[in-house]
Amino acid sequence: MINTTLLTNQISTILAMAPDTTASVLSQTPTEIGTGPKWILLIIGLPMLTSLLCGLYAIIGNKTKLPAWTTVAGAGIAFLATVAMYLSFDGTPYTVHAFDWIQVYFGDKAMIANFSFYIDTLTIYWMLFVTGLATLIALYASEYMSHDVGTSYCRFFGAFGLFVFSMACLVMGDNLLMLYLGWEGVGLCSYLLIGYFYKKPEAVAAAKKAFIVNRIGDLGLALGIYLTFVHFGTLEYAVLFNDPTLLGYIEAAKTGNFEAIPAIAQWIPILFMIGAFGKSAQFPLYVWLPDAMEGPTPVSALIHAATMVTAGVYLIARTYPLFLTSEFALPIVAWVGTITALLAATIAMAQFDIKRIMAYSTVSQLGYMFAGLGVLTPTGGVYHVLTHAFFKALLFLCCGAVMHGFAGQLDLRKLSGLKNVKGWGIVTIGMLIGCINLAGVPFTAGYFSKDTIIAEAFVTPGTSMIGWILLFTAGLTAYYTFRVFFRVFMGPVEYHPGDEHHDDDGHDDGHDGGGVGGFHPHAPGWAVNSVLITLSVLSIAASGLYFVGGNKEAHTKHYAQTMVMSSTASYDSPYSKHAIHAAQESNDPNAGVGPRGTIDKALEVPIIGGDPHKMMYYISAVVGIVGIALAWFLHLFGRTNAAECKMDPIAKRFGPIPKMAENKWYVDEFYAMIFVTPLRIISHIFHWIDKLLVDGIVNLFGYLPRIFAWIIRPSQSGILQGYAVSMAGGLTILLLVVFVIVMQGGVS
Repeated sequence: MINTTLLTNQISTILAMAPDTTASVLSQTPTEIGTGPKWILLIIGLPMLTSLLCGLYAIIGNKTKLPAWTTVAGAGIAFLATVAMYLSFDGTPYTVHAFDWIQVYFGDKAMIANFSFYIDTLTIYWMLFVTGLATLIALYASEYMSHDVGTSYCRFFGAFGLFVFSMACLVMGDNLLMLYLGWEGVGLCSYLLIGYFYKKPEAVAAAKKAFIVNRIGDLGLALGIYLTFVHFGTLEYAVLFNDPTLLGYIEAAKTGNFEAIPAIAQWIPILFMIGAFGKSAQFPLYVWLPDAMEGPTPVSALIHAATMVTAGVYLIARTYPLFLTSEFALPIVAWVGTITALLAATIAMAQFDIKRIMAYSTVSQLGYMFAGLGVLTPTGGVYHVLTHAFFKALLFLCCGAVMHGFAGQLDLRKLSGLKNVKGWGIVTIGMLIGCINLAGVPFTAGYFSKDTIIAEAFVTPGTSMIGWILLFTAGLTAYYTFRVFFRVFMGPVEYHPGDEHHDDDGHDDGHDGGGVGGFHPHAPGWAVNSVLITLSVLSIAASGLYFVGGNKEAHTKHYAQTMVMSSTASYDSPYSKHAIHAAQESNDPNAGVGPRGTIDKALEVPIIGGDPHKMMYYISAVVGIVGIALAWFLHLFGRTNAAECKMDPIAKRFGPIPKMAENKWYVDEFYAMIFVTPLRIISHIFHWIDKLLVDGIVNLFGYLPRIFAWIIRPSQSGILQGYAVSMAGGLTILLLVVFVIVMQGGVS
């Protein structure tokens, strides 16, 4: 009855199997939208105000930390306003109107896109960690960027504030055009901040690469927005998600009748998906994110780990009803996310730059989020966004502290035993907490959110292979994560400064207490340490969200699920854990997947056995512990120096594979060969066509008068007899012409 082999049938199969227990936003979102208080606009306005003030500080030549404190205050008040918005929310979505923006009328249609904001639980969920992390990372950056106090300092925090404003527009906007405004705004800020060190060629190249690759995805989003208006006649969420046409498409999808859904409607989520792949660094558009590490570490933590790169996840979650109307969109999202997760994990295993390892880890974890959305658990995908935001920001900031204190050193082969170096205890503890979350150690936040996705992959028809791949990737994640921790923070004490340090005699020392070059690492100050402590506490506390915030009436188990199920991202698969329990508790013997006696049997998966929602707790725990144990044995046990470990001779036995992984499987080189080089050749050809043909014709017409002038210039010599000869010659020619005309007339 259920086709478990064809992934493209999963949506229609599930919707058709249990329409009574399959809920979506279409049946849960209130049809009436309220009007919210104007103070909500503080969340949007304050970051923009701080950005403008930083520009003013640069104009007046400020050389203090005033830009940082202004940004911290603005983001902090915006966070408090978001908390107030959360506490005052009564469950009914509402809009807050700032001013009329775009209102264009086409006969009986009207494109209305006001500068207004749509507030529901998904909006609140996202803005809580966006503004909260922005506040903490701004405080961290006040110390981290202190070496640039002056105009550059103002420029950094000006772009920082503009980013928070843009991200707020993206998340809070009440229409797709507002989302697009924020979408392009965060892309601009990403370009500005990646290229912050504009005198460094690598940073400039990385900024251009990020900008260009994101434009590819942005084209898909723009086309999707155009088609949405053309087909549904609106861009406003409150109207779109209660549109009778969309409701009818969902009903058709429930019966598997996708032929009744027009192609234009099915193309909309596919185009949105392309936009999401670009912004959230999914295969094949992921190549910009690792290079983005050329920007300052606070940028990496805020933009490229916790907030901007989750914009693609937000887009799909926000427009999830549209994705349910496409036969292919969600399956593609699931597989692309899975492939990205595995590919990025294999690359991270072979890197030596600890910041770049965290970058590939971010790409991999974003893959998990997309896989969660694709296997019909928006709750799992969105839950992982929250937990990942805390522990990945913590990991990046710990790496940044190391980089800042060791003169730019990030090579794990040149750092060891930092836990025993004075002043680095807080960084070590923070790194450990971040690593256990990323590795999915039992009872951590990362453990619960990642397992939700993997378990759902095993129970959703057609996606068990995705579950196996994600489970294998989880083992790789645990390995490469603790590879960094064991190499950098454990073992014998040894460190070498990076390229930013230059000794008088040209030598570096790698031992505690100085040496040949007298290098001493610079331990983090109070601002950095306080942020690391706060994020460590939040990363631990996030695990508690799995046990609180549930709603018994709505059959939601925890905070993230409650927030998602009350928003436009709501989707309750009959194969989700709480839907199964609801079916078991009902009086209808046919509720859910089948008769109550066959529900558990329907959920049995070969090898795993039983209910994967329960079994995954144990299986993923074992996989994670095995990965950590391998990292300990290969990178810590018996290691006597920073550069060598037991993995080195083992890696040589795999031939060219480790080197290929270290070189990122040559994907960048492949893109250069297939796209970049041909485009450069074509651009040079057109350059010469423009220069020789187009400019040549224009220049020719410019030279003709000069040539004519050069020919007749000798006749204008200023000598009187010369003019007389010219006059006589001209008269002679005129008489000859007259004579010829007269003779021809006489002959005729």
